[in-house]
Amino acid sequence: MYDARPDDPSWRAAPDPDGDEHDPEITDEALDREPALPQGFLEWFVVSQTVIPAMLYLPGSQAYRLPLRVGAYVVAFIGFAIWWFDRSAPNDDRHPSQRWLALVLLYLTLMIFHPLTSSLLAGVAQTLLYAAIFLPVFWAPAFVTEPRQLVRLLAILLVCNGINSMVGVLQVYDPERFMPSQLSLALSRTALAAATYIGPDGRPILRPPGLFDTPGAVCGPGTVAALLGLVFALEKFAWWKRAIALMFSLAGISAIYLSHVRANFVVTLGMMAVYAAALLFQNQKARLTAFASLGAGVVVVGLTASTVIGGESIRQRFSTLLAEDPRSLYYASRGQQLETGFAELASQYPFGAGLARWGMMRGYFGDRSNLESTEIWAEVQPSGWLLDGGLVLLGLYSLALAFAAWYEWRLAMSLAAQEDRFWAATVAAVNIGTLALVFSFVPFITQVGLQYWFLEGALHGAMTRRPRRT
Repeated sequence: MYDARPDDPSWRAAPDPDGDEHDPEITDEALDREPALPQGFLEWFVVSQTVIPAMLYLPGSQAYRLPLRVGAYVVAFIGFAIWWFDRSAPNDDRHPSQRWLALVLLYLTLMIFHPLTSSLLAGVAQTLLYAAIFLPVFWAPAFVTEPRQLVRLLAILLVCNGINSMVGVLQVYDPERFMPSQLSLALSRTALAAATYIGPDGRPILRPPGLFDTPGAVCGPGTVAALLGLVFALEKFAWWKRAIALMFSLAGISAIYLSHVRANFVVTLGMMAVYAAALLFQNQKARLTAFASLGAGVVVVGLTASTVIGGESIRQRFSTLLAEDPRSLYYASRGQQLETGFAELASQYPFGAGLARWGMMRGYFGDRSNLESTEIWAEVQPSGWLLDGGLVLLGLYSLALAFAAWYEWRLAMSLAAQEDRFWAATVAAVNIGTLALVFSFVPFITQVGLQYWFLEGALHGAMTRRPRRT
């Protein structure tokens, strides 16, 4: 179908159905005629981020958990290698975060030789993990050169996360059929008990993993599907495509409810608020009204449906967000970890505690016989940064994220074409959700962070040459 040669850019993205690959305009009618299947490396890259972890859903896959977990990140290095050796790929406009991320990589390389790094192999693995997560912001812009490619990527992201969310809902509705036969072997009985709640008629319900092997993991895909489903439901596509998008949004919010993860619910509402704010600043009153109405409907209907499937504990769990003081609620769940990070880790390890003192790289490659490099627990991203590189890494990575957020918002406000501003606001809203997760999770050491930098790079490539408003 394509001649995948370095001097032939057609292999990188889907062909224009109208035959004009340089048409700068993007319309709903043109998008409605796009090929249904993924085209080119970049779109299959998005699919791989769901398909590779989903292989852990298959019976007997736990024996191959390490290569499957690593595989999702290896694909990011493949993208980097293709870009690096393809001299025809455009590389003239750099994303403003790239300089800070290059310094992050340099500092982490030095940290490999920290005397308290768990082991040389674990230190290298931790550094490569960081690199795999942020490298897409370097290579993705070369493969995305126009807005319609960005829209296709977002549509594929919606489908993958929407299907993942639907599986999560079905796992609660009919666990005998849809729950994976094996969960992560790293989970203890205590952890499994903590991930279980009581459903209708006293039935124990395990938090749904979706297309993964960790209870509750579907809340991440649910967050993305909930927002993107609403955005695509407002586009002037064929009615059945908009209906599917809305169904994915409902499945996403329902998966969050059924996972009992309040942090992701708050993040989802925040993402919706950011997108709504962008529409308000763009003076898109009709679209804002429709988005707010659909969003409110999805949140309410999702809660009702989830309560029917998962029992009254769903409503009780999420009602605490209104009944209790938000600050006390956060402190009891993740705030203590954040406080410990800044109060103890920052003073004890101002330049880092050595690599692989925490997380999955320690579990897979750490030297447990190294009694000077004991395990330190980290559940929030700032604590992880402080352990891996101290205040230096915390500062450098924070600057990279700050420049990225500023760049996204500037695009959403300054692009000349209305459709361009809509899609820039969509990426900004999705990514602001990832930023919010740093206070309750470790997104930039997982595929969530990889998705962030990939979307950042895709947005930059699609919009960097687009006209701006004067």
